[in-house]
Amino acid sequence: MWQDFKKFAVKGNVVDLAIGVIIGGAFGKIVTSLVNDIIMPVFGIITGGINFSHARWIFREALPDGSPELALNYGQFIQNIVDFLIISFSIFMVIRLFNRFQKKEEEKKEEEKKESPKEPEPSKEELLLAEIRDILKEQNRRA
Repeated sequence: MWQDFKKFAVKGNVVDLAIGVIIGGAFGKIVTSLVNDIIMPVFGIITGGINFSHARWIFREALPDGSPELALNYGQFIQNIVDFLIISFSIFMVIRLFNRFQKKEEEKKEEEKKESPKEPEPSKEELLLAEIRDILKEQNRRA
């Protein structure tokens, strides 16, 4: 059982997946910073200073007996939707860029195959011998 687990854990796919998760986490932090620090302030200016993350609908204020307020925090929901759209668009752009590079590499390999060394031109003697062969074949057909 230990050997099977070791084979599974060391396979390239598992290692690639682990690297992808780590890079994805770091990428998520970058996109979150992009949303919170760059896009949302600009979006707030465009919408007249509305900060979505604090938008809520209060059903009941906090009571003097210590009961917390009852509110629907729809602003955080809107913020999460914006985060999702920006993250998915960012991932789309990264994958698109990666596919472009991959396509260029494939085209380069195809061009290298086309440019592979061609067979050398036959010498004059080979051309002459080929003519003689063709003439002899033609004479054999007539006979």
